[in-house]
Amino acid sequence: MSSSSSRWLHLDLLKALAAQAIVLHHLSAYGPIADTVQMLLPGLMDWLYEYGRMAVQVFLVVGGFLCARGLAPAGQLRAASPLTLLWQRHLRLALPFMAAVLLTLACSALVAPWLPELVPESVGLGQLLAHALLLHGVLGHESLTVGAWYVAIDLQLFALLLGLLWLAGRLGPAAARRIGPLLVLAMVMASLWVFNLMPELDMWAPYFFGSYGLGALIYWQGLSPRWRPALLLVGALVLAALAFDFRERIALALATALLLAWLQQRHVRGRPLLAEGRAARWLTPVLAHAGTHAYALFLVHFPVCLLVNALFDHGEPERPYTGLLAMGTAWLLSNMAALLFYRWIEAPAGRLRLALPGLRRA
Repeated sequence: MSSSSSRWLHLDLLKALAAQAIVLHHLSAYGPIADTVQMLLPGLMDWLYEYGRMAVQVFLVVGGFLCARGLAPAGQLRAASPLTLLWQRHLRLALPFMAAVLLTLACSALVAPWLPELVPESVGLGQLLAHALLLHGVLGHESLTVGAWYVAIDLQLFALLLGLLWLAGRLGPAAARRIGPLLVLAMVMASLWVFNLMPELDMWAPYFFGSYGLGALIYWQGLSPRWRPALLLVGALVLAALAFDFRERIALALATALLLAWLQQRHVRGRPLLAEGRAARWLTPVLAHAGTHAYALFLVHFPVCLLVNALFDHGEPERPYTGLLAMGTAWLLSNMAALLFYRWIEAPAGRLRLALPGLRRA
């Protein structure tokens, strides 16, 4: 089987686009570069600021899809030790995240005299420990880098999905394959109808589980011969929640899920995102590369943007076209830094298999 047909390139594409949108959103939101380009392209900058952050919904849906595929490809949890899985997930997220936090703090120390509004007011040992445990938001600590809340929520969402599947597994293998997805669907509805309507809960997984669980449901439905009626049912339930209280972010999550369902059906029927040919041979490694480095880009772009903003502020920040050039430079350097960060930090961290005492490996 060719690489273009065996790899789920549509997932790489969605992750890559979402990561780039987040980078552009932060470039439109922070520092003198954003202020300067705002004078030249106010409409575009306003759009990036308002809607670029909604790319997080794409990450949530794709994240739920991938976790369902990894944890329970048939709807039944296949791991013998859920706590070991949760620990390994924590390591995979937290080790590169803390490396990015330390890099951000180093860059913040360099730019603090010129851009004090972009750096943390203070940093303490307890704050660093809370970040390492991915509990900074829950414990009320100031985030030390942008996007820190999402990394913490990702771990919570994984734990919640894992817990629902483990609970279903207590009923036996046959029942788990039916009950697991039903529990996830129930939590999705609870999120959309209750928790997601309470902004004060935005540091907890149930607030975001509507989008994340939707991705998991899309994966399971795509493998069923009755995927069409199942998809229609879930889509109708989400539309009903939107009719009750319309939220653009949930509408984007639904659109992402429907697109993912369509692309998944094409893939399982041997019609991948890219057909065989010269274009596929060229684009396949590009998309695979961009998808693989999406998390590294998400983590490492902010310290790069801090440095470029500081250098720009030393130049001629009142010239809009210079600001546009600086914005493009920050974007390009962020993508280049993601390559190094993935190779030397994220990939080695992902290969670690550190065990906690008393936990049995899965």
